[in-house]
Amino acid sequence: MATTLDRIAPTREKLTELWFTRCPVPTATGIAYKLGWLGDEFARDGIALRTLQESGSELARHHYDHRLPTLIREGGNMLAIAARAQHEPTRLVGLTWIEESQLILTRPDTGIAHAADLKGRRLALPGWSRNDIPSHVRGTSIARGMSLAGYKGVLASAGLTFDDVELVETEDRLRNIGGAGRDLEPRRSGVGRLWPIEALVAGKVDAIYVKGASALDQAREAGLVIAIDLDALPDRRFRVNNGTPRPITVHQQLLDEHFDLVARFLAVTLRAADWVAAQPNRLREILEFETAGSAGAVDQAYARLHEGLHPTLDADRLALFEQQKKFLFTHGFLDADFELDAWVDPRPLDAARAINARATTPELA
Repeated sequence: MATTLDRIAPTREKLTELWFTRCPVPTATGIAYKLGWLGDEFARDGIALRTLQESGSELARHHYDHRLPTLIREGGNMLAIAARAQHEPTRLVGLTWIEESQLILTRPDTGIAHAADLKGRRLALPGWSRNDIPSHVRGTSIARGMSLAGYKGVLASAGLTFDDVELVETEDRLRNIGGAGRDLEPRRSGVGRLWPIEALVAGKVDAIYVKGASALDQAREAGLVIAIDLDALPDRRFRVNNGTPRPITVHQQLLDEHFDLVARFLAVTLRAADWVAAQPNRLREILEFETAGSAGAVDQAYARLHEGLHPTLDADRLALFEQQKKFLFTHGFLDADFELDAWVDPRPLDAARAINARATTPELA
C-alpha cells in the first residue's frame, strides 16, 4: 500500500537551502541539529541546512513573521499563533509538550507558599514590547503573555481569578536589548533577563512568573525563593502557556512544493526524541547551550523533558493549544481569531512516521 509520502506530487524546483528556527529552549529540532543529524539528512541531497540563530542577517526577523517560505519553525506558540492571525499562510504540523520549570517566585519574607496565598498580592506584569515592526508588538510581548497565562493558571488552581490580585505593570525587559532577532540566541541577546526580578527584589511587587533554566540561576543569585511550582499542578490546563504546547509550523508554499523535505525533517526530529527518551542523561551539554542555563538549573528545569518531546497532533494537545489561542485573543495578543482546524495539517507528521517505520522494519524476503 502506498504511504502518504508516496502519494505526494514531485517537488517543483530543487532547493539548495532549507532554513529552520527554534527558540532558546529545548526542542526536538535543536537537539537533532546539535547531534548533527539534520545536517547529515539533507547534505546528501546537496541542501544546506541553515538556522536563523546563526545567520547574522536580516532574515532573523522571519522568526517572528514566518515570511520565509523555506523556513521550518519550532518555538513558542505566541509568535506562531500571531503570525497566523496576521494571515501568514503557515500550517501547524506538530505540537510538543515540554515541562520546563514554570514558577512563581517571591521573597523569603512574603509568606507566599501556595496558590491561595496570592489573593490580594501584587503580581508583576511586564509591559508591551517595543518592536521595530509595529504589527508585531502584541505577538512579541512574550514576557507579558507568559506572565499573564502563568498567573491565570495558578490562580485558577486555587479557585481565584485576576479580580483577586493586583497586576502591577513593569518595564518590558527586552525593549532595549536589540532588534528583530533579539530573542534568538540567549548568550548574545540577554533573553535570560526577560523577567522583572529587580521589581520583586526591590519590593515593588510580591511575586513574579518565570520560566526556564536561566531564570532559576537568576533567582538563586537574587536570593529569591520558589513559591509555587506550576509543573507540580495536577491539571495540565493550569500549565498552558507559550511553550506548552509548543508548535512546529511551516509555510504552505514549502508543503506544496517540497512536502518530502518537511516529512524528512520531522522524521529526524522524531528520531531525536527517541534518542532522548532512551538516554535522557546525555542531554545536559546540549541543553546548556540551547537554554543558557547552568548544569544544575538544566537538571532541575528539564528533568521531565523526555516525556513530551515527540511531536504529535493528538486531540488532547490540540485542545490545550486551542485554550492558549483563545487566551491570547481574549487578552489582546492577536489581531484576529481564526479556526484552529483549518491551520492543522497532519500529513507531514504521518509521512514522517511512515519514513521511520520503513527504516526500522526489515524487508520481507
